[in-house]
Amino acid sequence: MIRIVLYEDNPQLREGLSLLLNGSDGFEVIGAFKNCNNVREETAVLAPDVVLMDIDMPGTNGIEGLKLIRQQNNTTKVLMLTVFDDNKNVFEAIKNGANGYLLKKTPPAKLLEYIQEAHTGGAPMSSSIATQVLKMFSQLHNQAGSDYHLSEREKQVLQLLVNGYSYKMIAAEIFISIDTVRSHIKKIYEKLHVNSKSEAVAKAFKDRIV
Repeated sequence: MIRIVLYEDNPQLREGLSLLLNGSDGFEVIGAFKNCNNVREETAVLAPDVVLMDIDMPGTNGIEGLKLIRQQNNTTKVLMLTVFDDNKNVFEAIKNGANGYLLKKTPPAKLLEYIQEAHTGGAPMSSSIATQVLKMFSQLHNQAGSDYHLSEREKQVLQLLVNGYSYKMIAAEIFISIDTVRSHIKKIYEKLHVNSKSEAVAKAFKDRIV
């Protein structure tokens, strides 16, 4: 059972998402809130597996809520929900540790698939969001950043992380064991001086490592 907390200021959408998730096998909404004003306390007490986070909310917005969660917790998966696929919010969300970025108009079946994907280590994005990420990448400064002395295999693994692959998917893609994937990722984290996949992906974008 994937335990989910919702942050959404629109009461109709909040109720609709709750009904969808509670009515689907393997999903349970354990909390639903209209803003992130108490997000640290709520997520600490409820300990959700996945947080669905609206970006544009009164009071403490979704980006600030994400930052507050990440100050105390790097394990809960946080999926950002938004109406707009603007690159400023996309970059801010990735930089601050979001595990995925989805448009609110995502079809229900696809939303369930994305939540499952994030729960198992993926980094789902709506297709138009992925397009924005590619645009951001192409618009970054032309000067190549440091490669942080990553080996070719480590760069390959990092590229697959950037592409949203889970450990299992990386192992299958480049024909290595999951333990070997974990070993590569541990070395990547050490070389990049990061502590999580989202930080590694953000640094890969920022410094054009891959």
